Amino acid sequence: MSDPLTAELLDLNRRLLDSIARADWPTYQDLCDPTLTAFEPESVGHLVEGMDFHRFYFERGVVSPHHNTTMSSPHVRVMGDVAVIAYVRLIQRVAADGATVTVGSEETRVWQRQQGRWKHVHFHRSALA
Repeated sequence: MSDPLTAELLDLNRRLLDSIARADWPTYQDLCDPTLTAFEPESVGHLVEGMDFHRFYFERGVVSPHHNTTMSSPHVRVMGDVAVIAYVRLIQRVAADGATVTVGSEETRVWQRQQGRWKHVHFHRSALA
């Protein structure tokens, strides 16, 4: 069993991943700092800053009705008002032809306590080969 702070951070991260899976922009925006930075496959090697880059994908609203997201072996490290969560993210979906598909990525998410509330401030996501 994890300590309450670790449990809180993992719950926030699950909420963040769920908001992505559901294309729930209001929840994603609420959990993220407006100056969020990221390295991810979609940014093709560039550091992106701010929310506009991410909003583009949410506005497309492409959500698989049958999906499941798993944070595999999450590791949480808290350093004062900053926390780092590293894990492998597995996404299971049902494709248009009815086949099941699983994709994975290595993710590191950084959270910062701001005015008593944890905000997502940076992430790095790499696709699994």
